[in-house]
Amino acid sequence: MEEKKKGAAAALPKSILNYILAFLKWMLLSVALGAVCGSVGAFFHKAIDLVTEVRMEHSWLVWFLPLAGMLTLLLYQACKVSFEIGTNLIIETVNTNEHVPVLLAPLIFAGTLLSHLFGASVGREGAALQLGGSIGHNFGELLRMDEDDVRVLSMCGMAACFSALFGTPLTAAVFVLEVIQVGMIRYNAFLPCMIAAYSASLTAKAWGVTPLSFTMAQGVPAMTFPVLGRVLLLAVLCALVSIVFCVSIHMASFWAGKLCRNPYVRIAAGGLILAIVTALFGLYDYNGAGTHVIQNAVSGSARPEAFFVKILLTALCVGVGYRGGEIVPTMFVGATFGCAMGPLLGLNPDFAAALGLVALFCSVVNCPIASVFLVIELFGTIDLPLFVIAIAVSFVLSGYFGLYSSQKIFFSKIKQKIVDVNTR
Repeated sequence: MEEKKKGAAAALPKSILNYILAFLKWMLLSVALGAVCGSVGAFFHKAIDLVTEVRMEHSWLVWFLPLAGMLTLLLYQACKVSFEIGTNLIIETVNTNEHVPVLLAPLIFAGTLLSHLFGASVGREGAALQLGGSIGHNFGELLRMDEDDVRVLSMCGMAACFSALFGTPLTAAVFVLEVIQVGMIRYNAFLPCMIAAYSASLTAKAWGVTPLSFTMAQGVPAMTFPVLGRVLLLAVLCALVSIVFCVSIHMASFWAGKLCRNPYVRIAAGGLILAIVTALFGLYDYNGAGTHVIQNAVSGSARPEAFFVKILLTALCVGVGYRGGEIVPTMFVGATFGCAMGPLLGLNPDFAAALGLVALFCSVVNCPIASVFLVIELFGTIDLPLFVIAIAVSFVLSGYFGLYSSQKIFFSKIKQKIVDVNTR
């Protein structure tokens, strides 16, 4: 017995030392990776802003969108990187540790810039997740780290680039922890993701990047039973819109591939359709991410049909293969829908827009905790109850639909049981 006690006592200092060394290792790696991804994200952010300004000054550039799409496809094929690689693969690599091509980062960078310069109705967060995941994964392989550590570094890279691009480090870190496996969080990645996200955010600010934020014109109303009932109804409607949005994105990809098997013809045809529709109906506000439209909605002004038009145009562009992402378009859809529906339900349009933005975000990515932090970081509010209730309702009622088909939902949203995600 005495020998066992002595052995345990001797093992204790070694165990403490191992924890300290592990802590220092992840602090160093996370800060370094965050600084790298923060710099890349800042450059990417400034480049997106620049090409967006050029496009808005020269609206005729949208007519060259078909050529931009074909050039993007050509770049992928010239670099021998599959054009099918996207955010879904990055999510999968965290589970499978499949190799991520080194050239994916510059390709998604170039492809997204081309999409925004010529007016594809896409976002930029997909590029951020792919950029960060690619950098983190290859960083881990370069250091010859084991598979588990490479997975964690992939998540750190995703959180870091997302944080640098949006200026929401807490949301970015929790989003990455939640989005991989809904219902199961890799707590060994909690510290590294947090440190990487904040390191990237500070680095991006040092490069002059302004965090994304929106200001409500009238703020959050007091919680009363009538207001609560209206919020619940809006959350239910947001869940339904999120299902329409997700189904539209997936069906557009399916039918585009089925109707036109040649990828060059497919992406060119999609770009031409968008250019014609944009010019014919004057839909220039729907080109690119449309952040200014989101701000207008949160300020209380949005066209009633804006959310539906954005769903159609984003589904078209993502379906035929334009690089970018769907999360900022999701915010666009949620904010404009909320702004349009709010007055009909007796809510202020600015508050309803903010509510719609976060509720729809939660519904399409299935990340309720990250959505709560998104409220704080985007709107600067600590008056959370109504937002939290809307997020919870939209999360449950959106079912098992989502933007990312590789996302694993491990537990039912209403019962304590394992969910077969193949039935989604």
